[in-house]
Amino acid sequence: MSNSLSNYYVTFREVIKSIRKTKGFTQIQLSEKLDKPQSYVSKYENGDRKLDIIEVYLICKACNISLFSFSKMLEKALDLKGN
Repeated sequence: MSNSLSNYYVTFREVIKSIRKTKGFTQIQLSEKLDKPQSYVSKYENGDRKLDIIEVYLICKACNISLFSFSKMLEKALDLKGN
């Protein structure tokens, strides 16, 4: 993966993790809402696993935010980092 793409993905992971924490969920609690093992959440938050758009949608839904809201948060974070 190119360095610039890697930087985008780091920001993506930071935003998706911050949503979980803001909602007050542990990795275990979110994984239970997703009907997945805790390692699923851990792996995508640590960059060991990539997510597709449907998985992102389901994570947003479990955290009670819209995919649109997530994309706006991501866009803002990317702009702040100059990506």
